[in-house]
Amino acid sequence: MADLFSKAAKSATPKKSAAADDGYSAKHIEVLEGLEPVRRRPGMYIGGTDAAAMHHLVAEILDNSMDEVVAGYAKHIEIKIEQDNWVTIADDGRGIPVDPHPKFRNKSALEVILTTLHSGGKFDGKVYQTSGGLHGVGSSVVNALSDKLEVEVSRDKKVWRQDYSRGKPKGPLKATGSTSGHGTKIRFHPDPEIFGDKVDFSATRLFRMARAKAYLFAGAEVRWSCDASLIEKDSEVPTQTVLKFPGGLGDYLSGLVNGRGTLTEKPFVEQAELPDSAGRVEWAIAWPEDGEGQVSSYCNTVPTPEGGSHVQGLRSGLTRALKAYGDLTGKRGASGITADDVMDGAVIVLSLFFRNPQFQGQTKEKLASPEAGKLVEAVVKDHLDHWLTGDPKSADELLARIIERAEERARAKKAIEFSRKTATRKLRLPGKLADCSRENAEGTELFLVEGDSAGGSAKSARNRETQAILPLRGKILNVATASIDKFQGNQELADLVQAMGSGIRDHFVIEKLRYERVIIMTDADVDGAHIASLLITFFYREMRGLIEAGRLYLAQPPLYRLTQGGTTMYARDDAHKDELLKTAFKARGKVEISRFKGLGEMPPASLKETTMDPSKRTLLRVIIPKGETGLTATRVESLMGRKPELRLAFIQEHAREAQNLDV
Repeated sequence: MADLFSKAAKSATPKKSAAADDGYSAKHIEVLEGLEPVRRRPGMYIGGTDAAAMHHLVAEILDNSMDEVVAGYAKHIEIKIEQDNWVTIADDGRGIPVDPHPKFRNKSALEVILTTLHSGGKFDGKVYQTSGGLHGVGSSVVNALSDKLEVEVSRDKKVWRQDYSRGKPKGPLKATGSTSGHGTKIRFHPDPEIFGDKVDFSATRLFRMARAKAYLFAGAEVRWSCDASLIEKDSEVPTQTVLKFPGGLGDYLSGLVNGRGTLTEKPFVEQAELPDSAGRVEWAIAWPEDGEGQVSSYCNTVPTPEGGSHVQGLRSGLTRALKAYGDLTGKRGASGITADDVMDGAVIVLSLFFRNPQFQGQTKEKLASPEAGKLVEAVVKDHLDHWLTGDPKSADELLARIIERAEERARAKKAIEFSRKTATRKLRLPGKLADCSRENAEGTELFLVEGDSAGGSAKSARNRETQAILPLRGKILNVATASIDKFQGNQELADLVQAMGSGIRDHFVIEKLRYERVIIMTDADVDGAHIASLLITFFYREMRGLIEAGRLYLAQPPLYRLTQGGTTMYARDDAHKDELLKTAFKARGKVEISRFKGLGEMPPASLKETTMDPSKRTLLRVIIPKGETGLTATRVESLMGRKPELRLAFIQEHAREAQNLDV
């Protein structure tokens, strides 16, 4: 054993490398100074060297100008896109200080900002209450990654200018004239050595960036100009315009919704100060009827495409408020909604102005300040509570749609669980199913009948090789009104789904259907028609692919049997009976008329002859009319959905069309 440990210890000892005597010493340790780290590793500062990274340079300079606007020192920003990837950004703010820096007396503050990482006026919170620039690297990084950069500062009644190349000044800061204005103008050209000579600015992308900044601070004026040759074909970008939106985020939201119908009459647009003077938050939210949502979030006017704590706070605040309103008004199913149900169909613009925010990475794509989420959640919930109670009609409509989305999500989850179960083991068929003997689906039929009595007759009348019978207990659940809990707990529907084997919703696979046809066979009376309607609603909502494939049918069992001597005929309904009496049995004497109480009362031979024999029967195929998909959805919702007032309106509209009603 001792030898074993000795051998193990020896094997764990690293062998002396042959490169140990290669002269590796202190002279090989590099110390990168100034802006050289940025040029060596640009990805650490702007995320890479592709087109997105190059556009980030514009965002860094534009953010600095927006900070001046938000702080109240500037009223307008100019952005100009020129040929050969030149960009100019100017503002009428205070202007970058040009006096000598106390720590670097041989350099102006301007030169320190443009040549020294982690320098700027946004660290102590005295110069800017909130700002997009946090680390003091934005301007210096742009300078480092530009082969040419020109800066002009107007302040103290003078115009100052200095030129740079790849992060280094080409000469001293000089006063070039006098002025009564104030502000900063930076013109730069990204270095082809870093980004390559085939990467170009997108006018569309930069215009949207500029427009978003104007939206985020109501009343801010962004003056845009772009060389016409740079604008992409069929683009929305103008060569010159002034971007100014007095409505702020409300105007932004209107542009995103773009005339689509919404669930609420008015959007949810608010702004509020955060507790303890931590900043303020603004939001604009609408829920389009088409359910196509998106979230645009910002912190200190910096876009956060990956969201973060402020978005999470909004999600929680909205969800808590809607659940509370549901509990207050007794809305069934409100307790089951999640933040995803609330957010997925919403168009949201969220803008947070926050002191000392923490972002993930220099590109600031995600806010990481946990305290911001808690503050936003509390403020949003409070405002939404008041908004919902102030407009009950819109609130009820909104909550109903969100509950519906929650139930659809739960059904989809159930479908996934069912698919997983059937994929890992052989499908266990429900006990009431009398299956056919043919193994493949070709030529087979599944009859759905109401009740065990009808099921018994159908089983006796069927062709055992190709026809399967599944008795259903009375009227099945109306899936258009039932909660997800009732749907999941309904054994009749579970048996039906199991028997068919095709899955439901997005997991419906027509190739897995165990039968070529599915035939609804109910009594030829009002109750039978109601049951058929419930089944069609189920298939439309949960297995629409079955209808679209033309595989769902309605059987046409007779309601009457007419006998005269040796002649027997069957009538589907009263109108058909009267027609037969006038034609087939005319002037032949007395006709015996028997009315079937239901399929269970029919002799199996009669049921087979009239309804189940493919050579003699009549089937009606259930279809969704081409070009009327929307009308079909509306009609199903009106007649089978949760709003009785829609059914009443339909009855009132079509009342005069009804005939032969038993009073």
